Amino acid sequence: MSISHITLPGLRSIFSVIGAGLLLIVWPAASISDDLATAHADAAAQTEEYLADVPKSIVELQQFRTATRLAIAGPGGSHGQATLVQLNPRINAWLLLTLDWGARGGRLSYHLENPEPREQHISLADARGITITRGSASAACDLWSGSANSPLEQARRSGLPYAPLCGGRLYLRNPTRGGYTKLEKTTEFLRQHVWGGENIIGFVRKEFFRDKFMEKGRVDTTLPAAASASPAAPLAAAVNPRDAGRAIMPEHLGIDLDMATPGLAPGRWYPVDGVTGVYLSLMQPQTIAAEVLNNFRAKVNQLDTVESAALDYLVAFDLEQFDLGFALGTEHPATGWSERALDTVRDPDIPGPDGINSNAPLVRTGMVSPALAAETVATFTGGFKRNHGAFHYGPLARRNLGSHYGFVEQGAVFSRLQPGLATLYVLDDGSVEMKTWTTQDDALLARIRHARQNGVPLLEYDPAAASAVPGALLTNWGAGNWSGSTSEQLRALRAGACVQQTPTRRFLIYGYFSSATPSAMARVFQAYGCRYAMLLDMNALEHTYLALYRRNAAGMEVQHLIEGMAQVDKKAGGRLLPRFVAYPDNRDFFYLTRRGE
Repeated sequence: MSISHITLPGLRSIFSVIGAGLLLIVWPAASISDDLATAHADAAAQTEEYLADVPKSIVELQQFRTATRLAIAGPGGSHGQATLVQLNPRINAWLLLTLDWGARGGRLSYHLENPEPREQHISLADARGITITRGSASAACDLWSGSANSPLEQARRSGLPYAPLCGGRLYLRNPTRGGYTKLEKTTEFLRQHVWGGENIIGFVRKEFFRDKFMEKGRVDTTLPAAASASPAAPLAAAVNPRDAGRAIMPEHLGIDLDMATPGLAPGRWYPVDGVTGVYLSLMQPQTIAAEVLNNFRAKVNQLDTVESAALDYLVAFDLEQFDLGFALGTEHPATGWSERALDTVRDPDIPGPDGINSNAPLVRTGMVSPALAAETVATFTGGFKRNHGAFHYGPLARRNLGSHYGFVEQGAVFSRLQPGLATLYVLDDGSVEMKTWTTQDDALLARIRHARQNGVPLLEYDPAAASAVPGALLTNWGAGNWSGSTSEQLRALRAGACVQQTPTRRFLIYGYFSSATPSAMARVFQAYGCRYAMLLDMNALEHTYLALYRRNAAGMEVQHLIEGMAQVDKKAGGRLLPRFVAYPDNRDFFYLTRRGE
């Protein structure tokens, strides 16, 4: 058995990989310095591949990858080579196994997922398969003996998005088709097959969908507003004293709250029944305290009477109790060029801004891993499709090939994170952060487990002012890429996210805005004391979808933030099948899993 071609980004990484049990190599003493120099040179070459604006494979886009190779024997005396690529050793979640049997047997690649990246480690073992190591215990797993009937080929033929291998200790990710709603199918058809289809879509949004989802709620002056939640809840929003005690009756709330009184006071938080650590709040921008609305007036647009009265729903997740994950849809966001990219920055010699327009041989499943499904308590949709995920106006349109929005899943880069863009990301230690990305932040890339960029910030923290301030491009429709309509009508159904820091806790807050401009979103997040806020997606319930999963003796109960969101899910045998958890979806999404389970 021989193992060769190890690419490692430096001495510290070598020790961490060895200590993790991924790979053990003994060098002759005289060759150690040469091998270390080679490892450094290979790491530098991989960084150059990552940064180069040239055609490349998605594997070449992974600058921290390591690879081991092993000579293997096949049936009938055939010989080949197995290559195991760890796409990001520090994240330790995704691997690419390639079996090359030469001219006779061909070359096959398999995208493997390690469902327990913090606990177990995968390495090439012998001529038949791999070794799975947990602590001091190791177990061999046969993957490719048996040729056409090997465990790998059986898993591939199963067609399951996640096909179990090695007794469920490993998954093969198989290509699958993500679900589409009728609205999404129609818009995709118009974009791809009808000349001027984008203009038709814009007209429909303006004439038929604008304010379609707007809610005002019903104010009941005969009911007292419910009391606030426990001290463990997020900070209440700053509201006008005259509005603080009035009761709002939401019309389409689909989440059960742990309270007896149906009326909710604006800005207060209420615990979700049966899902510890999750809270809900309602807000109308017209109830925001004057001291908030009077701050930074030059940085926001004045709110009109429609969005001022529109009801907004906010859901907060205690980040001490939950981990945040991110998954790409089976098709969106894509990796090629956005139609919005200017001809002056688009390079016709490369298939996309990162040098790729294909995810192969990596596989996007569009759903939560079965290893996490039982722990998942919530999902919500991510950001813009690639078509709208780049800049057509302003400075960002002329920088970095149009500043296409970046995204990373399980440590694998599908589109590079671009400076100047609002970024929600998760590090290898599970910490959740939001910030405007800078070139200096590229030093974090090896630690990024998940990341999603979507435009520019609604709010960002200003250390000099010791507070959050509206984003610099908040009022600039073109340069901020806020979407809405081509006539710059910014009011629409929108979703966003922010991070709130209390003296003892941090919360990720998801906001559903039934009819709002970016300025209204910023004002609401500002009232709740958020340190940073960004836009997610917009215009339809499937684009602003949020579902909670409450478990009881009867199984899992699905509750949607807005009742109409249930129409996006599927049904089978009289049971509701939620998107992202029960079946693949074409769109990207975030998910929250409970820690310690």
